[in-house]
Amino acid sequence: MDARVECAVQQRQVLFLCVFLGMSWAAEEPLVYFVEEEAERGTLLANLAHDLGLGMEELSAREPRVISDQKIGFLLLDPLTGDVSLNEKLDREELCGPKEPCVLPFQLLMEKPFEIFRAKLWVRDINDHSPVFLDREILLKILESTTPGAAFLLQSAQDSDIGTNNVRNYTISPNAYFHISVHNGADGIIYPELVLDRPLDREEVPELSLILTALDGGSPPRSGTTLVRILVLDINDNAPEFVQPLYKVQLCEDSPVGSLVVTVSARDLDTGSNGEIVYAFFYATERILNTFQINPTSGSVYLKAELNYEVIQTYTLTIQAKDGGGLSGKCTVVIQVTDINDNPPELLMSSLTSPIQENSLETVVAVFRIRDRDSGNNAKMVCSIQDDLPFVLKPSVENYYTLVTDSPLDREERAEYNITITVTDMGTPRLKTEHNITVLVSDVNDNAPTFTQTSYTLWVRENNSPALHIGSVSATDTDAGANAQVTYSLLPPPDPLVPLASLVSINTDNGHLFALTSLDYEALRAFEFHVGATDRGSPALSSQALVRVLVADNASAPCTELVPRAAEPGYLVTKVVAVDGDAGQNAWLSYQLLKATEPGLFGGGRQRRGAHARLLSERDDNGEPPLSASVTLHVLLVDGFAALPAGPEAEAAAAPADPLTVYLVVALASVSSLFLFSVLVFVAVRLCRRGGAASAGRCPVAEGHFPGHLVDVSGTGTLSQSYQCEVGLMGGSGTGEFKFLKPILPNLAFQNLSVASCYLNP
Repeated sequence: MDARVECAVQQRQVLFLCVFLGMSWAAEEPLVYFVEEEAERGTLLANLAHDLGLGMEELSAREPRVISDQKIGFLLLDPLTGDVSLNEKLDREELCGPKEPCVLPFQLLMEKPFEIFRAKLWVRDINDHSPVFLDREILLKILESTTPGAAFLLQSAQDSDIGTNNVRNYTISPNAYFHISVHNGADGIIYPELVLDRPLDREEVPELSLILTALDGGSPPRSGTTLVRILVLDINDNAPEFVQPLYKVQLCEDSPVGSLVVTVSARDLDTGSNGEIVYAFFYATERILNTFQINPTSGSVYLKAELNYEVIQTYTLTIQAKDGGGLSGKCTVVIQVTDINDNPPELLMSSLTSPIQENSLETVVAVFRIRDRDSGNNAKMVCSIQDDLPFVLKPSVENYYTLVTDSPLDREERAEYNITITVTDMGTPRLKTEHNITVLVSDVNDNAPTFTQTSYTLWVRENNSPALHIGSVSATDTDAGANAQVTYSLLPPPDPLVPLASLVSINTDNGHLFALTSLDYEALRAFEFHVGATDRGSPALSSQALVRVLVADNASAPCTELVPRAAEPGYLVTKVVAVDGDAGQNAWLSYQLLKATEPGLFGGGRQRRGAHARLLSERDDNGEPPLSASVTLHVLLVDGFAALPAGPEAEAAAAPADPLTVYLVVALASVSSLFLFSVLVFVAVRLCRRGGAASAGRCPVAEGHFPGHLVDVSGTGTLSQSYQCEVGLMGGSGTGEFKFLKPILPNLAFQNLSVASCYLNP
């Protein structure tokens, strides 16, 4: 039976919800949902997609959210199905107190595109509280002369529920003198009155004890009881009367605790104890008792606790004046709390998008709501941000604002914005709230790589080793991340005949250039190509630079020699000496004459009349493969060594001797002198040995075969260094053996090189 009743109630609720929603849509009113308090968490309230006429996929794509002013979200929205359900149990009395109806406003926020729907949750009361009397015992003093029909107002019971679940009836335990009469007060509260049915006789019944029961209108009803004690008194024919039945007071919410609120006054025409009046609150709620207190003798009401306009704006006090004879009167005090600007504005951030792309325009960065719990001008607000930012605030409905980009952003100019949102109310004094947000700007590939130079010139000496690092190019990109990562590449050369792919290569990561093959100055003296720098953005951006490679000749500097014009054929002009850093067969050198401006001058024996001749000599080693070098010789034909023809060669001959040349000449002279001295000593020793002299003046020489001879192989001509060779002839052999000696005065320029060659015929 209970299940059927509950099902019928739910059906009626659903029908009422559908009708109410239809009316709301027709009148463009907020969506209204109903739920009973204490409903379990997860209780389904409605389907948002159905109510808004949206499909499931469309609703999910618009990213719906539920926003409320409650500290804890009481609703839960499933963005996939659109179901709106309870997120927690709701206590109507805790949320709304005596307020009826209990409506909790909230908003349905659609982010894409931005749209707000207002909605309300109507929390229905259930009968979960019993009526309660504040006093366990009510004492009434009634004169025995009271006529039947007299009514005595009793204390009402309090019930936290509202509507039909609140107190609806009172009963009294069976007795012969009284019954209960119920009437509605102006404040909507049901008051019980004890009505006298027959005259009292103090001598017969001096005291009565009755049970007063309060019943609410719930199903099933709940009840509460209190004891009513009735003392029968002697005659007191005047009840206290207040000077005025209604007092109205305005009290500022910042009034200090202990301040005087109002003073009420009542009078009684009786004398003695029947004329002594005592003041007290009548039917005072716990909130009133905690906020105000009354002086029982003077009737002055004082503030007991701080007021808060945002919680309660009006207090209604009922004050009773009772004399010593048990008669009483009452008045009403209405206290209106006035607002002061004591609440700063609040900013509730709904969504924040960060980072945003640097080329964004009119993009929603943040959505937020502002509110002020004050009233009047104290609740009016203005919202602003700094003036020097590329953002603008746009107001929307229900105090919502959107922060939107006002102009394109440039990450390279500024990658981060610190925005201060200031909300100021219009109260006195004005209060403001500042909320700081940080918006990061993400990079877009809008900057191409830039080379450090528009063109590069690189020098490479010929006969280089393969894979030789010949130089580098460099480019920078002001973007960030992958957009700033640069890769390098070779672009096709302007001259299609240049085999660029076989000449150079480039490291794609760092721009290092390498020569792939050994370059030959006589075959290719220079070539140029373009290098491209491309970033890793999408789409990728690139730039290029010109690279010019110049090949340097390895030939030695030209040498100038003087030859008399009357020189005979076979005249020794000069000697050419080369050195090789290799060893063994790879260091054996051979020489040949490549070309000459006067070929017959040095090959046929006939003299020429020309003033000078230019010769090109090449030397090859015996390695595999053979390596070679060349030197240019200038030969000047003169009539005598005293007269030189004018020209560059003459100027070069007249130039001061180089210090190194002087050192070489000195070294050559020293070596020659030493060699001559050695020959003389050798001859002297031989002569002394043959003479067999034994005197003190003879030269003592050890007997035996002298191991070898010292021979001057320096010759004449323009050698760069003087050398000695120690020669030893082996007996019985047809060949000669020799070994190299280190230079007596080594030249610093050739310190680590061995002598190129030294020939000795057997």
